[in-house]
Amino acid sequence: MEIMQLLQSLIWLLAGVGVFIVGMNFMSEALEKTAGEGMKRMLGRISNNRFSGVSIGAGVTAIIQSSSATSVMVIGLVNAGVMTLMQATPIIMGANIGTTITGVLVALKNDYFDMLMYLFAFAGVMMGFFKSEKIKIAGLLCSGLGLIFVGLNVMSSEQAFGNPMVETMFQNIFSVIDFPLLLILVGVIFTALIQSSSAATGVVITMVGTGVLDLDLALFIILGANIGTCVTALLASMGANANSKRVALIHFTFNVIGTVIFTAIVWIFHEPMINLLVSIFPGKDSMSLQMRVSLFHVIFNVVTTCVLLPFVSQLVKYSCRVIKDKKTDETELSLKHVDDRLLAMPSVALMQVKKEMDYMFSLVEENVSLSFDALQTKDLVKADTIVANEAVIDFTNGALTKFLIKLSAAVEQSDEQIIGSYFHVLNDLERVGDHAENFYEIAAAMATKKIAFSDNGQADIKKMCDKVMQMLAISKDAFDNLNHADLPELAALEEEVDGMKKALTAGHFARLAEGDCHMEVSPYYSSTIAGLERVADHLVNVGFSIVNPIGSQKEN
Repeated sequence: MEIMQLLQSLIWLLAGVGVFIVGMNFMSEALEKTAGEGMKRMLGRISNNRFSGVSIGAGVTAIIQSSSATSVMVIGLVNAGVMTLMQATPIIMGANIGTTITGVLVALKNDYFDMLMYLFAFAGVMMGFFKSEKIKIAGLLCSGLGLIFVGLNVMSSEQAFGNPMVETMFQNIFSVIDFPLLLILVGVIFTALIQSSSAATGVVITMVGTGVLDLDLALFIILGANIGTCVTALLASMGANANSKRVALIHFTFNVIGTVIFTAIVWIFHEPMINLLVSIFPGKDSMSLQMRVSLFHVIFNVVTTCVLLPFVSQLVKYSCRVIKDKKTDETELSLKHVDDRLLAMPSVALMQVKKEMDYMFSLVEENVSLSFDALQTKDLVKADTIVANEAVIDFTNGALTKFLIKLSAAVEQSDEQIIGSYFHVLNDLERVGDHAENFYEIAAAMATKKIAFSDNGQADIKKMCDKVMQMLAISKDAFDNLNHADLPELAALEEEVDGMKKALTAGHFARLAEGDCHMEVSPYYSSTIAGLERVADHLVNVGFSIVNPIGSQKEN
């Protein structure tokens, strides 16, 4: 019978932990969705100023309530080249400070506060029935916050930690592992399993508040939890570049050094540390007991950051020595500015997609220019460059399309049109790249056969190429800088190119009739002017995508 009651209490306890973690995830998800613009502004202030980095890390983590999530975001940003190791390290330090907010909230738990949180949970669920996306997100935030305290109360109820049998069981367990290093190991393993130091800290604070766990033992478990939270970042860095792995290593090293320092302090100055915490919160009520653990968590992270902040450059050098740069296969293609880890920050991910597309546009521009030179001068020495660029263009089109499909599920409604326009632009740029390669192949085939356009035919093609290059410059400026000013000129040039196609075709047949042009070049001539007209259509699509993101597109 007692075994059955104990089993029921343990299941009740696990249910409380589960509800707590669900509440944390709900609240974190809602805060991430509402913090898009704020994150943009924060990331816009990223500099090499260490104090600024700590503030950004603490601020972002306080907003999304997860140092693990912040670490994963930073790894994604470093992997995408948005920030350097020197900029990322203080942000990681600040994230550890920001995560202490959860512990403080948990420690403030009392009957009146609990009642308010229960109302929040109910109101949040009701808000989920509204059609407005903003109200739904606010409801997710309220229900998440409420569920955190529902979970805490389930854990601290008589059916869980409040059960004398459960209390006796845990006291017996901790009497066996009453050794600092073992307690730290417990904190590491528990946090690594649930992948949330905030949740682990919340459980420990609740155990202390119910009397299941003594304060002097809880301090060491809290230290271990700070190491365990690094597991998420270490897992996120797998498959990333060397700098991303270094960020994860720095995060791990930072917490290990802090834990070693504080383990020595708490172990050697055990009584003075306990007396200090008790003197600050002298009461014997549950909140006072919990606040002591929460205060220690805050002190640990603030002091560790203050101690290690002057040694940021040394931490970076250490990480570079441990994790060497691997010789990369130059034939292996990858995106320069986009990383799947950025999906946690949709607004930032969208900014990075734009950078990737700007880079793709520059490669398209280079290939068009090189292919036009080949048509006019028969200079074929740039074949390798064109082939390499075209491979990157094709890869970027496919990889970015897949990324945008994932991103479209996470962005706000206002950004959906932007993603829609990006799908069209990617397709148009890829097609322009294909046409550029075709022009080069035409030049190469004619050189092999030792044939050439007539002087008049060559001059006409040059005029058409110049018009297209003019359009490309306007289209690129419109897309890169969101410049509407020259779009009327872009449309007018496209009409001119359409007219030139008809005029050049008629002129070519006239020359054939008069014997001024050879029939052998006719297929190449027709393919060239047809391709130029299609490129013009694609460039108009790209230019006008900033005005009409999901409007009609010319099919070519």
